[in-house]
Amino acid sequence: MSSTYLSFFRQLRFWGVHIAAIIGIVVFGWTIESVLCCFLLYVVRMFGVTAGYHRYFSHRSFKTSRWFAFFLALLAQSSGQRGVIWWARNHRHHHRYSDKPQDLHSPQQNGFWHAHIGWIFHDEAYEYHKNVSDLERFWELKLLDRYPMAPAIILGFICWLLLDWSGLFVGFFLSTVLLFHGTFTINSLAHVWGSRRYKTKDTSRNNWFLALLTLGEGWHNNHHHYMRSARQGFFWWEFDPTYYALIVLSWMRIVWDLRSVPDKFKTPA
Repeated sequence: MSSTYLSFFRQLRFWGVHIAAIIGIVVFGWTIESVLCCFLLYVVRMFGVTAGYHRYFSHRSFKTSRWFAFFLALLAQSSGQRGVIWWARNHRHHHRYSDKPQDLHSPQQNGFWHAHIGWIFHDEAYEYHKNVSDLERFWELKLLDRYPMAPAIILGFICWLLLDWSGLFVGFFLSTVLLFHGTFTINSLAHVWGSRRYKTKDTSRNNWFLALLTLGEGWHNNHHHYMRSARQGFFWWEFDPTYYALIVLSWMRIVWDLRSVPDKFKTPA
């Protein structure tokens, strides 16, 4: 299959979700239930992306059981942001080459829109890198990664089944679009807009507004300074709901060994 055809198919699928959300809302309208569904699916799936794809599978910043790891992968993959191994592989690649020419989504190298959206349409994002062998040991993760859109399709069907067409278009499609762009702001805006507490080798920024949108991911300069921490809001005043949820889960012994930030890394150099 040619590179041009694959790029077209990826764009068609991505923009098709946007078009479905817009047309569906116009044709079928919305209900209180569908709006509530949209909000809940945004928050819950954003947690799947931030706690699962990012802090667990990409950075191993805490430990959990195999069944809960699978649940996190399934939840995150229902966001429509490709498979768990694909996501972790590209994110680890980003940290290795952050804002360098090899970085797949650096606004400094290829511009804002490429960093925000464009990179996912290019073949480079689908090249194999030998940086996820720890994840490839698990057959269930490899199975999920082989069928990246399956969890999202099943979730969309459930939304339609429970809440009719407004549940599908508002509850599922609209929340998926918002989730796309909420997540993608970290690749784009969090390397352009905000403050820099730490002198990292990239252009990562801390941005409180993006932290609100992404359940704590907006403390991006903190994260690039010390990526192994389960906590991205290094200080109490830095809002990090993903970390708070992980703390609650640790009380329930569902997760454990949450990596914290050593005091020596909190002080700017």
